[in-house]
Amino acid sequence: MPASALMNVMLAAARKAGRSLARDFGEVEQLQVSLKGPANFVSAADHRAEEILFNELTRARPGYGFLMEERGHVEGADRTHRWIVDPLDGTTNFLHGIPIFAVSVALEREGELVAGLIFNPANQETFTAEKGKGAYFNDRRRLRVAARSELSTAVIGTGIPHGGKPAHDLFLKELRAVMAAAAGVRRLGAAALDLAWTAAGRLDGFWERDLRPWDLAAGIVILREAGGFVSDADGKDGMFAKGSVVAGNEVIHRKLLKLLKEAGAERGVVRA
Repeated sequence: MPASALMNVMLAAARKAGRSLARDFGEVEQLQVSLKGPANFVSAADHRAEEILFNELTRARPGYGFLMEERGHVEGADRTHRWIVDPLDGTTNFLHGIPIFAVSVALEREGELVAGLIFNPANQETFTAEKGKGAYFNDRRRLRVAARSELSTAVIGTGIPHGGKPAHDLFLKELRAVMAAAAGVRRLGAAALDLAWTAAGRLDGFWERDLRPWDLAAGIVILREAGGFVSDADGKDGMFAKGSVVAGNEVIHRKLLKLLKEAGAERGVVRA
């Protein structure tokens, strides 16, 4: 399906930022043995990619606002449109030379998510969607969530909180419950790609907590346009406010929510 004018703007910006990240990613292996370590380099790579996205999107759509990982909220003259941008989702993977990271760009119009793009520069995979127009892989193949309806045959993605975070104990209980019910659990290390892979049917479902809007926005649009269901961990539409997400097809989404709720209620665990 030919990309719309809006999606062409998003694709051009993401690919330009992706070229910058790909060049920097090629240096990571050498940086691993540096006494200084690669952390400062990766931070610079992140900022370079965000600068490219900010400049390209501003040039194409002057006046639109931004919500960005590094810059935070940037007010625009056009109060009805806002870009939600993560220039490098999967920073730890990038830092260790693991080719699972992404540029994530979403557009919000009058408070509603209307377009999303997730691009992995390491393998040139692109996942895109516009509200009401479907979701696509590499601009040509229509995306649909997997049709599996039994958790026993499903592969579920998740994100693992760092030790000491409030959600750590709850996560261990949720993980134990999902491991007992599902065919397998996977941890990619990039929430945007987890959502994109769920939209593509590579994962049957996904849950994670302690996320930010730029981790979620593009993936929410893509997943919904691929026929998926996505909510916060309480089954509501508060993903941005609560920072939690549960996703899958209608049946897996419902079963996963039930499983997580039961795990959270075990021995009085308080939800984060």
